[in-house]
Amino acid sequence: MGPTSGSIRLDGDDIQGRSPDELARRGVARTFQNLQVWMNMSAIENVMVGAHLRLDRSIFKAMLRLPALRNRDRALREEAAELMAFVGLGDYVGARADSMPYGALKRLEIARALAMQPRMIFLDEPAAGLNPKETQDVDELVRKIAASGITIVLVEHDMKMVMHLSDRILVLDYGKRLAEGTGPEVRQNPEVIAAYLGGHA
Repeated sequence: MGPTSGSIRLDGDDIQGRSPDELARRGVARTFQNLQVWMNMSAIENVMVGAHLRLDRSIFKAMLRLPALRNRDRALREEAAELMAFVGLGDYVGARADSMPYGALKRLEIARALAMQPRMIFLDEPAAGLNPKETQDVDELVRKIAASGITIVLVEHDMKMVMHLSDRILVLDYGKRLAEGTGPEVRQNPEVIAAYLGGHA
């Protein structure tokens, strides 16, 4: 059973029920467990989409193709290329999304989220479906993002990754809060052991 009361606050404001664009303007970005990538676009265009809330555009400027708009597009493309390099996709700047391997597409989603210049990113199962090497790459990328000053909320079933990365862990069991604390605290919690490893573990 899920929560029946309470609120979700950011900077003291209740943000529960806010629309995705409102949350994005407040500096909250996210990725998805199931890929949400535009396969009919290029990789770099997917990243550029992430910056759309920061752009000062109008239909008239777009129609006239004013020099300022062209310059902004050029700068945005350069920024997107830098973000792709940051997440380890520098070799895919000229690629179509539908030609990229699954592991690269997971990092492409992270680059798109970073294009929003967020203060906080929710990463939903970033290691889902990845092989051990790809998982290690994502692990290192999450550390890089955190080191840049962005807060990361990680939703992940890979316990090795969770224990390795997290400053604080919240364990849920069928929507119920089971335990919360540091990695060592959660690892030694009897309820967590019983729920995730079996009662005799």
